[in-house]
Amino acid sequence: MIGVAGGSGSGKTTVTRRVIETVGNEGVAVLAQDNYYRDQAGVPFETRTQTNYDHPAAFDWQLLQEHLEALLAGEAVQMPSYDFTNHTRSGQTLTVLPAPVVVVEGFFTLYEKAIRQHLDLKVFVDADADVRFIRRFQRDTQERGRSPESVIEQYLNFVRPMHLKYVEPTKRYADVIIPHGGLNEPALDMLAARIRSTV
Repeated sequence: MIGVAGGSGSGKTTVTRRVIETVGNEGVAVLAQDNYYRDQAGVPFETRTQTNYDHPAAFDWQLLQEHLEALLAGEAVQMPSYDFTNHTRSGQTLTVLPAPVVVVEGFFTLYEKAIRQHLDLKVFVDADADVRFIRRFQRDTQERGRSPESVIEQYLNFVRPMHLKYVEPTKRYADVIIPHGGLNEPALDMLAARIRSTV
């Protein structure tokens, strides 16, 4: 059970891909925390756009914990899919099958004690704030249909202050800290070797 945490745009997905490459697709189940935002289907769209998605309260922690424990028990789960354009769950789910290695990936992966206690290896992906912002800016404008102005406003009002208050402090729980984000090949090689030695 591996937790991959770090700020938005730090390279968590790159690290998770390296875990999959190390173990093989069939050997890894991935729970992406981005899919566990609370369902807002009953909330007016304009209100949804004002939601602080960078606060721990935005997540459905209970469902994530239930799915994590189900995978540990050898049961498949139906992971929700989040629609970032409409700011709510899409209604579609993705079947995640149990596997020898389970990865929980998201910027709050190390925040909640109930999740943390299940993790055998806790990884924090660290990257400079300017690098994280540029990556987020590119992703949100190119993949999520956001305007540049809205991305900048969200970063200044929510992402940056919430990162400093809630995400950065979880670094103290990490067993492994990967500096320079997902581009740190030596650190990724060391992580891969550690995983190979345990599976």
